[in-house]
Amino acid sequence: MVPFRFALLFVVFAVVASGCYHSKVVTGRTPGPIVIDEPFASGWVYGLVPPSTVEAASECPDGVAIVETEISFLNQLVGALTGYIYTPMHIKVTCAATETTSAETPEADVVVEEHVSVVEAFESAADEAVVSGEPVVVRFTRH
Repeated sequence: MVPFRFALLFVVFAVVASGCYHSKVVTGRTPGPIVIDEPFASGWVYGLVPPSTVEAASECPDGVAIVETEISFLNQLVGALTGYIYTPMHIKVTCAATETTSAETPEADVVVEEHVSVVEAFESAADEAVVSGEPVVVRFTRH
């Protein structure tokens, strides 16, 4: 028969090891097709010495859309087997998609004078966008 303490220790270990840490940072940029995935980024001493920085600049020329870090069950198991001296982490970086058009540098502008209504301004901008096929910025001016 299994001693009560051993059974209790096993249950505590199973509960602690089953919980996974997950963090997700979303920058607001559109995710692209390039993903950098490091399932065993090396950390040390229960994470006090974190994994080295993922160098994404060369693979993500348009920036980063999403960064995810996770300590999975398998990562925790490896950590437990090494006495948490080696504590791996799963890091996943999703590059941002290439922006083909930008609303900050439009080909066409609609400048709205004070006497024009907001509805007329946006109707004019919509017509201009259809004709040009490009984004249009509506600018309100005061005189």
